[in-house]
Amino acid sequence: MTFPELGLSLDALRTLQLERLKAAVTHAYTNQAPYRAKCEAADVHPDDLRSLEDIRRFPFTEKADLRNAYPFGMFAIPREKCVRIHASSGTTGRPTVVGYSAADIDTWSNLMARALHAGGARPGDILHNAYGYGLFTGGLGFHYGAERLGCTVVPMSGGFGERQVRLITEFGAHGLLMTPSYMMAIADEFERLGVDPHATPLRVGFFGAEPWTEGMRAEIEQRMGIDAIDCYGLSEVMGPGVAGEFAESKDGPTLWEDHFLPEIVDPETGVALPDGESGELVITSLTKQAMPVIRYRTRDLTRLMPGSMTAMRRIAKITGRSDDMLIVRGVNLFPSQVEEQILRDPALSGHYVIEISRSGALDDLLVRVEGRSALDGVTLAQANIELGRRLKGMCGLSAEIEIVGPGTIERSMGKARRVIDHRTKD
Repeated sequence: MTFPELGLSLDALRTLQLERLKAAVTHAYTNQAPYRAKCEAADVHPDDLRSLEDIRRFPFTEKADLRNAYPFGMFAIPREKCVRIHASSGTTGRPTVVGYSAADIDTWSNLMARALHAGGARPGDILHNAYGYGLFTGGLGFHYGAERLGCTVVPMSGGFGERQVRLITEFGAHGLLMTPSYMMAIADEFERLGVDPHATPLRVGFFGAEPWTEGMRAEIEQRMGIDAIDCYGLSEVMGPGVAGEFAESKDGPTLWEDHFLPEIVDPETGVALPDGESGELVITSLTKQAMPVIRYRTRDLTRLMPGSMTAMRRIAKITGRSDDMLIVRGVNLFPSQVEEQILRDPALSGHYVIEISRSGALDDLLVRVEGRSALDGVTLAQANIELGRRLKGMCGLSAEIEIVGPGTIERSMGKARRVIDHRTKD
């Protein structure tokens, strides 16, 4: 399978984007009543779109718009012509529902195949898929892309840690597909069972669905003996495979700009920011039929960088989400910042949880993290002191540090639960 689109020149790419952008905005305006109403309120029309920059005149699409249109109000084709429906968990309210036409599934499969190939997967590889199947887009998104590339897929889904290790080793998997936090749990299971992953055919893993740091990448690569590849996506836009990292460079996922137009905006004001500045990622789908999204606010915080392997731009590591930002004693704090400080110490593992509570008018910050099994009390006590010092230096907050034994912190089969905010119960 070849990917000729990756060879587009910058001029050819921008021409293609503008052509597809005009069609996408017209499609949404014509067939999505909620978005047309927003455009009319903003006094803009698809005819006003003459350049890529003109998209900034159009209103955003936000998660609330999708929830308000539940279940099928944002579909731009008849529901009967949708071949699949995915949805979010809905744990914070109504789920967001996403529909796909047959052509959408074909596009998604091709883009996932592109991302897997860029990251080092090849036809004939055995790929062990531990992403969740079902309404979550991860499992089926990776599955269809791997099959499109010509790989052999093991549709394991999550859970059954010992069986995961057994099938990875006995089937001779070449690649792993799962969230980075679950990879850490599987790495622990390899160690518990006395199985050396370096002695298996494993060579690559594709990780996404949650923010993860370069420190966690380094730990996964060291423990598993693989290339750890970043794969970005979100269900409202398509699913995984909106952007994929090249194994040769490992310099951030390349956003497939022939199908998605990215912007970075100030998360507070919504004003567009130039490439290179950090802010919130906004994405417009250029080729989706069943449910196009125009200027969708992802809430993911990153920055746009020039292309390195192609003319298409890259996104930097997601540092967090604007709606996941913690405000502790007036200080903005992201879980990824805490993780970065934890993984600087080889005495500490990547399994941690942040707990926030309130004593009177003050917020209390507790960081509970697992220590390595073979370390003595003196080493762990020093790690406790040093982590508290690094956190204080990083954000100015004093935190209580609790280092617990291996296996103490709850493992997740999907996205890790990093924060417990007891203040919400007050």
